Amino acid sequence: MSASDEGNAAAAGYAPHPYVGGRTAALRVLAAWRMRWPGAPRVVVLTGNPGSGRSRLVTGFLMMCDPGYRKQLPLDDLDPATVPPDLPPPAVPSPSGRTAAQVLWLIADHFGLSAVRSDDICPELAAREEPVTIVVPDVDRAGPVRAANEPARLVREVLKPLAATETVQLLADVPRALAAELAEALPPGQVQIIDLDAPEWADPKGLVLHAATALDPDAGAPELPFTTDPAVRRALAEALAQRADGSRLTVQLAVQSLLMQPEGFDPADGSLLPGSVGEALDLHAHRLGADPQTLRLLLAPLAFAEGEGLPVQLWGALANAVAGRDMSQDLADGMLLAAPFIQPVEQAEDADDEAAEDGAGADGGRRLLRLQHPGIAEEIRSGLPDVRNAQTKIAMALLEAVPQQNWSKADPYIRDHLAAHTLDAGLLPQLLTDPGLFAHADPVTMRAAIEAVPLEQLGAPARTYLRTAPLLTRSQAPAGLRAAFLESAFVEDGLAPYAEALHTLGFALPWRTLWSVPLAGVRAVTTGSLPQEGADGATAETAPGTDGDGAGEGPVPASGTAAPRPVAAFVVPEGTPGSRTVPGPDGDSSEAGGSALLLHDLLRPGFVDADPTQVRLPSEEARAAAPFGFSRGADYLRVWARAGQEVVAALLSDTPLTGADLSPDGVLVVATERGVTARQILAAAPAVTPTVPAQRTGAAGSDASDGLEGDHS
Repeated sequence: MSASDEGNAAAAGYAPHPYVGGRTAALRVLAAWRMRWPGAPRVVVLTGNPGSGRSRLVTGFLMMCDPGYRKQLPLDDLDPATVPPDLPPPAVPSPSGRTAAQVLWLIADHFGLSAVRSDDICPELAAREEPVTIVVPDVDRAGPVRAANEPARLVREVLKPLAATETVQLLADVPRALAAELAEALPPGQVQIIDLDAPEWADPKGLVLHAATALDPDAGAPELPFTTDPAVRRALAEALAQRADGSRLTVQLAVQSLLMQPEGFDPADGSLLPGSVGEALDLHAHRLGADPQTLRLLLAPLAFAEGEGLPVQLWGALANAVAGRDMSQDLADGMLLAAPFIQPVEQAEDADDEAAEDGAGADGGRRLLRLQHPGIAEEIRSGLPDVRNAQTKIAMALLEAVPQQNWSKADPYIRDHLAAHTLDAGLLPQLLTDPGLFAHADPVTMRAAIEAVPLEQLGAPARTYLRTAPLLTRSQAPAGLRAAFLESAFVEDGLAPYAEALHTLGFALPWRTLWSVPLAGVRAVTTGSLPQEGADGATAETAPGTDGDGAGEGPVPASGTAAPRPVAAFVVPEGTPGSRTVPGPDGDSSEAGGSALLLHDLLRPGFVDADPTQVRLPSEEARAAAPFGFSRGADYLRVWARAGQEVVAALLSDTPLTGADLSPDGVLVVATERGVTARQILAAAPAVTPTVPAQRTGAAGSDASDGLEGDHS
């Protein structure tokens, strides 16, 4: 099939697709792919230049795949070969702003897979009896951080494995640089590349129709001399399409420019029609009597904007930074100049936002601005003499906009996207020393930015953040709980000053991490106490009148003795350095089953060299009278206040818990496959808990639940 099919369809009297306005040849291939027509490819790779209309084509095709939209379309008037059969709609995981891992788990969730690891998803799809249909649009918009090159990761880690899975029918809209890489791994006949800019897929008549419709007052255009006269309108549409050389984006920008500011435009003057996105920018500026470079400098901050867009109140400061001069008057006078290229966005206020709502709209949302299309941003960035220098200026301006360098008062955009700007500027490693930023920043964007930096360039705090990030994204924890997880992680990695800094930043942390030891093989932990020698050399011993069996009441200090020393006891493999084997009732150490006990001070770092048989456990009465209790699952734990049964601390682990105990005075000792950590519970009020599955309530010894499955971050 080729572009000649466009003429055949028109000759047959078929109406164009009301949204796509053409692309008959491509739509025929997609319809055959959807119905699994004999000889049709199993994988279709759609590509083209920015602004070629890939997204519009995919959207128009998906309209015909959706039962609701099908009822609104004149399907009987369309070329039957372009209309897919009435089947259940395909899965359409949107990559926009998402990581490759997130897209993969969207697919798993859509099909209700039981996979707990990302590596299990494609094999589970391959084991299905019926084929599955997946459409992945806008791959070029993947990732929470533009400079992290998430589209390439999405192709290599998600789309290529999906394409290689025989039970998967895949349609993917990818940048041209990645199209061949996706297709080359498949045998001939299974994949077809549709390059919308190639001659065989060009659609010049569709582009004329696109321009004519945009100029038509019946479609919303204002009544102007070149829009109300059908002949003039048609001639202008043909001239625009011919000059734009197949670029839908160039035509769109040219029409928007003309309709917003028609003065000074002569439809008979071909020199006023743009042949590219860059010319659309420059011609618009010239018609308004402005310097094209001024327009580009005004739009530059939006060309570098991350996420959904740039907050309005930051635009001026960043424009000044990029230009190296005061742009406030240019900005005040240039709204009409910039208008054809800008799109406003209303963003709902995040519940975790601590910043003042200076940029909030009347409805409580945030006013953001972004460029109409990524192709405009690409054009503006490519026209700057030094992109890295521009990003450096933007990053410095964002840092200066943080009130008193207090991240809790910073605009959410700065907190969440400063790392992305510094990554593009080559400065991210220098930024990654601030524990306050680690806690306040969106962990998805921060993690994506850090992962884009070679590991050898990262300092110790950044490495700690990187290993903790899966917990932060997995738990969807707010800033305060992220700070708590990071506080423990810093202690575990020997970065106590960073942990202590988090206690000075205004967070109501649920705990203070007392110590942590890297120790593999710990099977269980318990808390207790050891008698200590007093000034007269006596040792705490069992007082007269008790049963002396060491259970229940614990030691009673004899006259002149010091208070018992709180300790934690670890059950470890026999032979662990510093451990002692506990003999059985008959003095035979073999009855311990290859285990030994290792003692550690409960309240401070340091192992204790003492006889484990001297450890006294808290009595049941002492535990019952303690202010806190806890319950645990396979990889998470909750501490709750006995008065009211409200959760005051919630702990997640990236490795399974192998033991846990809570002393009567609120010291939580937790063992994982990595080691043992002690936390003093500080919370006096209910804590905000992360997203964890429902669990049984009960004592610490109750059966563990299955815990969280997989890392969907």
